[in-house]
Amino acid sequence: MKQLMKRSEVPAEAKWRLEHLFENQQAWDREYDEVKRRLPEMGRFEGKLTDGEAIRQCFELEDELSLLTERLYVYASNRHHENTAEPEFQALLDKVKKLSVEVNGAMSFITPEILALPDDRLQALIDDPGLARYKKTLQDIVREKQHVLSKPEEALLAQVGNVAQAPGTIFGVLNNADLKFPTVKDENGDDVELTHGRYIQFLESRDRSVRKSAFEAMYETYGKLRNTLAATLGANLTKNRFYAKARKYPSALEASLYGDKIPVDVYNNLISTIHESLPLLHRYMELRKKLLNVDELHMYDLFAPLVEEYKMTVTYEEAKKTVLDSVKPLGADYCAIMEKGLEGGWIDVYENEGKRSGAYCSGAYGTHPFVLLNHKDNLSSMFTLTHEMGHAIHSYLSDAHQEYRSAQYTIFLAEVASTLNEALLMDYLLRRSTDPRQKMYLLCHYADKFRTTVFRQTMFAEFEQLIYAKAEKGESLTHQELCGIYYDLNVRYHGPAMTVDKPIEMEWARIPHFYRSFYVFKYATGFSAAASFAKQILSEGEPAVDRYLGFLKSGGSDYSIEILKRAGVDMSSPEPIRQAMSVFGDVIGQMEELAK
Repeated sequence: MKQLMKRSEVPAEAKWRLEHLFENQQAWDREYDEVKRRLPEMGRFEGKLTDGEAIRQCFELEDELSLLTERLYVYASNRHHENTAEPEFQALLDKVKKLSVEVNGAMSFITPEILALPDDRLQALIDDPGLARYKKTLQDIVREKQHVLSKPEEALLAQVGNVAQAPGTIFGVLNNADLKFPTVKDENGDDVELTHGRYIQFLESRDRSVRKSAFEAMYETYGKLRNTLAATLGANLTKNRFYAKARKYPSALEASLYGDKIPVDVYNNLISTIHESLPLLHRYMELRKKLLNVDELHMYDLFAPLVEEYKMTVTYEEAKKTVLDSVKPLGADYCAIMEKGLEGGWIDVYENEGKRSGAYCSGAYGTHPFVLLNHKDNLSSMFTLTHEMGHAIHSYLSDAHQEYRSAQYTIFLAEVASTLNEALLMDYLLRRSTDPRQKMYLLCHYADKFRTTVFRQTMFAEFEQLIYAKAEKGESLTHQELCGIYYDLNVRYHGPAMTVDKPIEMEWARIPHFYRSFYVFKYATGFSAAASFAKQILSEGEPAVDRYLGFLKSGGSDYSIEILKRAGVDMSSPEPIRQAMSVFGDVIGQMEELAK
């Protein structure tokens, strides 16, 4: 039986170098102690935020302490994710989570105190040249006025922070450390342990019985915990509804979009524009059924290879070289940063026992970003590499061109940079492909990107919309309810060519993003914006590249919709989504031609 590597067995060159953030544990402890020691300094500003100079000094201290806490958090979180079963780093993460709550509590007086000032005084502060660095912060505070509570209430809400983290923390530990999956027989009849990382690999098997047994084993495992997982997700909804109600938002959705100044129409637009385009997904399912030559297309056939006897093996070293070549349209400076990231200890490459599943980019201002991967030698992992490096370079350029407070871009913008890299990689591979089977393989991969990043994430977004609507009406959300809603959405999205298998009704239980509510729609909007940027970059060249790099350097210096508009993409209209859908239609058309 193939066992996962232990963390100690992973070669040094395949590990990220967190010592670039903190040289050792003692350095982390010193910085932790510094935050604890300096935190009382915030108190000297309480009751004094009446003039520009006091506000400036208070904001400067807030920035210093927030950055130190962010650095502590990133290190502890990344260490914990190297092996989620390691108690030392679980304790470290718990310690810094508690510190974050303390820090937030100590700063909770700032916004209510500034908001207590008369409107004309607030406007004068916004216009004060001495506070120019903090102009957007002050504008945001004024925007939030109707949703900010009194000082004692804000302090109380900050204290609730520890309790509020519980649903996500419990799900994370259950999902990454405690859930044990059975073994599955691979194509050779060998017993292989099913893991989060290997699940998609099994679903990509050419052997249908391997796909079916992995699919059934996965959802049977979650099914055994259906009551617990429904309760955990339900608790997360209750938490978000509590915060929305406490802050006087009409709904949890509006509370989640308000800070980013994203109109609810953008969310609803996405769902309605994708509903309009469901016939394209149904057409792709028909094609998949035809190419697999099956009487019935099942949910476990969604990742099955469509090209007979064609397997694209891509080692990590090959993936790095290809990714670097594919981003050349973005210019020499972008390529130089990419190379530095690929070779400079930014990336933790392979799966090991207890390691957090999936992939992400994280980091703290002033230090290079860190990328967690669970690389397998396949095409999908190469796309994950370029995706996460898109995030990393976005952060790197934002940090280089913005001050701490304005460097942090929103999640709404984040998915644009990552997905644009994927579009460039696909363009690079398709242009160089001369083998019709390879071309079909790549087109399948691209079609699946549309399916998983636009349609699937929109389906998740609609699931969230539906369950919150029920919760806000006071209706119960038992596991039966959650399963029923989720199953019906699968039927609607996949269309008549798909036999929707009963076990898929449990899939909601394994989606970690549902604990970052109303987050997933940003993948679909990001993908659409990226498709629009890619079209401009590949057809216009330098002017479009300059606009795009300007977007990456903007960080969070303005509202997301405005930053994108300036760079040439208007997400307040359905147009970018329709553009993306027209690309999807072209991909299906090319596949249908090759299939003749």
